[in-house]
Amino acid sequence: MYRTLEVRRQGPVGWLVFDRPDAGNAIDATMFDELADAWAELDADPAVRVIVNTGNGASFQTGLDMVQLSRDPTALREQSRRTKRADLRLTAWHNEVCKPVIAAVNGVCAGGGLHFVADADIVIAAADATFLDPHVSVGQVSAFEAIGLARKVPMEAVTRMALLGRHERLDAARAYQLGMVSQVVDPPGRLREEAQALAEKIARNSPAAMAATKRALWGALEAGLTEACRAGAGELVGLWGHPDQSEGPLAFAEKREPRWAPPTNRTDGAVDE
Repeated sequence: MYRTLEVRRQGPVGWLVFDRPDAGNAIDATMFDELADAWAELDADPAVRVIVNTGNGASFQTGLDMVQLSRDPTALREQSRRTKRADLRLTAWHNEVCKPVIAAVNGVCAGGGLHFVADADIVIAAADATFLDPHVSVGQVSAFEAIGLARKVPMEAVTRMALLGRHERLDAARAYQLGMVSQVVDPPGRLREEAQALAEKIARNSPAAMAATKRALWGALEAGLTEACRAGAGELVGLWGHPDQSEGPLAFAEKREPRWAPPTNRTDGAVDE
């Protein structure tokens, strides 16, 4: 179904894999459209509990393929329109994915590829992965990606990467020190194996509780402390009466794996009165 992505399932884990290795997995006009469809497909699949995002070949993701886009004026105009309106549709966060998302960074992550690092719930990286933001080196502004990273990583580290452009790369060990990634996988060849194992651990938890937790935590990044706590309370209370809240303690007492209710696509965070 997809020309620029590999979308597959392995147990409870859905995989969204960039598949333009000869172009550094850069985003062309086709990938623009396919990303939104792929995220929606995996988020809607009740068999998928966690999504892993990675890349085929030597690069994770290297941002926009400006050469290809320059040959497609319609796609370039559409991307320009979405950029102007801050209405991107690239990452899980852009597409309001409610399931946990792991970015498994292999090789080079550059420019627009940092979107997928900033917007993932958990980021792990191969030991040979590198990160750079070359926008200013080609006369462009680093905005969305750097702003997203500044929610997770110390501001000076983000500013340094943005202002140095292509003249300095962040390696996986330094990214781990800064909190950009939570795990470095060595040897690098075990990255997908480690991502699958991590995703399977996460998938053992209540889908409803994880979705509500994800909404509460990401909502806190967009709100003040008081507003975030009130919204978090809404998510907490909204799960009262859900069958998973009885099943979890019962399974623990009976020393068995819980049988969670099927995940739903509720995303509004509304609280039942």
